[in-house]
Parts: sequence; structure tokens; C-alpha cells
Amino acid sequence: MPLYRDAAIVLRTHKLGEADRIITLLARERGLVRAVAKGVRRTKSRFGARLEPGMVVDAQLYEGRSLDTVTQVEVLAPYGHDIARDYGAWTAGAAMLETAERLCESRESARPQFTLLAGGLAALAGREHDAGLVLDAYLLRSLAMAGWAPSFHDCAKCGATGPHKAFNIASGGCVCPSCRTPGSAAPALATLDLLGALLEGDWVVADASDERHRREGSGLVSAYLQWHLERGVRSLRLVERTPHSGPKAALSAEG
Repeated sequence: MPLYRDAAIVLRTHKLGEADRIITLLARERGLVRAVAKGVRRTKSRFGARLEPGMVVDAQLYEGRSLDTVTQVEVLAPYGHDIARDYGAWTAGAAMLETAERLCESRESARPQFTLLAGGLAALAGREHDAGLVLDAYLLRSLAMAGWAPSFHDCAKCGATGPHKAFNIASGGCVCPSCRTPGSAAPALATLDLLGALLEGDWVVADASDERHRREGSGLVSAYLQWHLERGVRSLRLVERTPHSGPKAALSAEG
């Protein structure tokens, strides 16, 4: 069995037997890796605490037929521990980790998605911005990397110069009056400006945004994500949203 080493982010874990865990990692070079970490649930485990969701590690593994085996782990950044201290950051981080697992199916996408996720977790751990804004920025940028970049200004269908007031998830974002279809949402222009700022990394605009526009934008982002993934992201249910800003509200606006 060949031995290899890679930087990785722990996406999730689940129990195996009495003392082991199966760890799902986003490795910088290899992409998604599923591996057995033997004995990590024992109190005397050498690296059990290092393999918690959100941790960035340098891992050594043996390659197996169906599951690899973790043999050594060194912590590069303890983001998971820092994020877990705040409920809002923890729920946002859980949604980011789940989304990363859904989007990183090919090895080619691993490195940029690894870098983006590590940056998002660092922002959550450092409390640099509101956790909801960090989550929405990550979701938008990860979708863009996967080839589903939404338009928040020009028409997503014909390219007509915006700003446009209608937003249609199936069309890819804002649509002009000619391309608008029944059931398109009509968010505030300030909400679209906020989402555009999050996609571009303009934190001056994002941090200065109004709470009502953040709530409306979060609903659009959640709906857009789950439309393209073609199934729900379970962790988003834990993220604190108002009744009118969740994915169901935004999807209903699409008809």
C-alpha cells in the first residue's frame, strides 16, 4: 500500500466500531479522501482531537482499496476548535463543510476549493465578519468555482446591461424585463449589491449592509445553492434565518 502525505481539511466524521472513526477529508492535492482513523475515540488517542470537523491538518495516510488509513496527523490550523465556541460560527461552518463535500467530486477542483474553504474557516474562527456573511460569500464563490457563477447586475440570459430588478434562479441570476419569466423574485437592489460584493470579496460594502438585505440575500443564496446541487444541504437548517429569508421562501418566489 503506497504511503502519501497531504494538507487536508476535515469535513466530517462518523463512528466505526468501538474506537475508530471514518474521516472525510478535503485534501489539497487528492480531493475527497475517506479514511479510517484507528483508535481515535479512545481517551489516550494521540491525534483524536486533531481530526475534528473544520481542522486543517497535515496528514499521512496509507492508500487502501476502499478506505485509506490515517497514520499521522499534525495540526496546521485549529479552526474547528475556535469555530465551535460560537453557535453562529459553528452552524455556518457546518454548512460550508457539507457544501465543500458536495462540490469537490473531482481532483481537479480540489486545490482552489481547498484554498477557498480554508480562507472561509479562518474568517469564521477569527470573527473577522458576521458569520452569515462569511457563509454566503463562501457559498457564492464555491458555486462560481464549480461553474455556476450567478449574475447580480447584468442579465444572466442575454447579457443586457443592468442593474435589473428581477432574479431568477433557473436562469442564473438577474434577468432583464425581456427575459424575465413568471415567478421571478424581485429583491431590493441593495440586496443584489450586497450579493455582488460578497461574490467579489468587497467586504467594505458587505460589512456596511443592512440586516434586512442580509436576510433577503441569504434566502436567495441558499435557494440558488440547493437548486444547483439538486438536493438540500442539511446543515443549512441549523443556520439561524428568519422565516422569510430561508431557502423555502426564496424558492416559493420562483414559483
